[in-house]
Amino acid sequence: MLESTIWILLVGFGAGQLAKRLGAPGLIGMILVGFLLGPEGFNRISTGILAKAPELRQFAVMVILMRAGLGLDRDKLKQQGSVALRLGFLPAMCEAIAITVTAMVLFQFNWATGLLLGCIISAESPAVIVPGILHLKNLGWGVGKGIADAILTGSALSDVLVLLVFSLLINFLAQGQSNGLAVLPLQVVLQIGVGAVFGYGVARLFTLFLTQSSWVDTQVQEVLVAACLALLLVVGTQFLPIYSGYLAVMAFGFFIIEFSPPLARRLRIGFNGLWVGAEIILFVLMGASIQLQILGKAFWPGLLLLTIGIIFGRMLGWALSTYRSNWNWKERLFLLPGNSAKATVQAAIGAVPLSLNLEGGDIILAVAALSILITAPLGAWAIPTFAPKLLTQDPIDPTKVMVNRKTILLAAVDTSDLAILVLTKTAEIARRCQADVIVVHALQGEPSASTQALQAHISRLLLDVPHQFVMIAGTVSDVLLKSAQKYHADEIIMGKRGHRPWQQVFVGSVSRAVLATSAIPVMLVEPDRSPTQSTS
Repeated sequence: MLESTIWILLVGFGAGQLAKRLGAPGLIGMILVGFLLGPEGFNRISTGILAKAPELRQFAVMVILMRAGLGLDRDKLKQQGSVALRLGFLPAMCEAIAITVTAMVLFQFNWATGLLLGCIISAESPAVIVPGILHLKNLGWGVGKGIADAILTGSALSDVLVLLVFSLLINFLAQGQSNGLAVLPLQVVLQIGVGAVFGYGVARLFTLFLTQSSWVDTQVQEVLVAACLALLLVVGTQFLPIYSGYLAVMAFGFFIIEFSPPLARRLRIGFNGLWVGAEIILFVLMGASIQLQILGKAFWPGLLLLTIGIIFGRMLGWALSTYRSNWNWKERLFLLPGNSAKATVQAAIGAVPLSLNLEGGDIILAVAALSILITAPLGAWAIPTFAPKLLTQDPIDPTKVMVNRKTILLAAVDTSDLAILVLTKTAEIARRCQADVIVVHALQGEPSASTQALQAHISRLLLDVPHQFVMIAGTVSDVLLKSAQKYHADEIIMGKRGHRPWQQVFVGSVSRAVLATSAIPVMLVEPDRSPTQSTS
């Protein structure tokens, strides 16, 4: 099992990176590797891991939904509340109906089996949609109108509806029990309402213990406790099936933002790190589950069915969901790439009808696998590709999203002993905020032996910090200001001389010139004194 884990993580990561370098979504490489490592390929994944695939998939989906909840914006969600609610029901419902009718014609299914297929195929994939939409939020696409938040919330609500109808249909087809269909609306409301309450309660207790009782010491411990609680919400539905575990997890993340924004920011960073490994596991195991023999049985009819479901069914649902909203036609059109990918739910429940020996189970599994292979890569590619063409880019709210920009510190040094103090302080700050350092030396002539000594000090003091040393001829203040602009520096760190009035007139003029004209903060390091910071 350990060998299989290495194969999954190492080769899956490499394949994902290779796919990105070739201009394709990383999940395409991961799915392909999963197929090659799985039973249909070189059979390098142990049966023990394949047997645990549903549990591993649950963990990955939990990470996805926590990231979604931690990235929701309450104000934008309130602005698009009715649209988000309609997106949670109408597109999946219209697509399921279109697939039901088409399956009854193409495969000669009865209405119940056709609707069972419709429920499986109409579910939206959080594994594709959530990372893609969160990436758009980080860049500001569709943020102004809350489009990203509406899609994220609608997808979560949609899967609640689909999974409920699916479970009722399974009971009806396997045992002939149809009583549950009459109370379906009540069950949907109960699952959503209780799930939101559970998410609220867990978030309240979590923030209370962490912010007031100080039960944890590090950010890693915070993420570990939050992940365990979120998993408990997911698996708790097996013992208390009156709420939606996935919706509860998303609510858990959402309410943490309300109770403790600093904690939410730290968790956002931690769960982004967890997603690196969870993504590989999810899509490699998804590829390993593909069976070509089953897939080939219904390729062309399945392709036609998927097309009809998305083009006619889901597009009708999108039109009804955004009716009388403030979305323009381009933003409505974005729902086609942004809200139609299928992967997670299909991989989780696509094989259930076949395992229960239900009529048409092999065809249902084949169409479910086909939907993953076609829509998951297309969705992962289309979301970032069409967003700039169909959405507007708005200013982002850093309290709700991750700002993935490297901090750049510019250290101004000369060949005096003060340079060592500047470099020491720069290295200290860089280590705390994981920053890169640009060390700038303004040349007043040709490089000398003292310049070589300076380079040795830089290499020693910034050994474990990413840095670059540049020497530029010119006036010191001009060199520093132009370098700060060229390298997009966030802060300038430089030495200050002149403790007596006559020294300030002559020697301290450089620091005063930089302070007077710099558009970014400037930290001054004084010999034998605490550093001072000023902003021009």
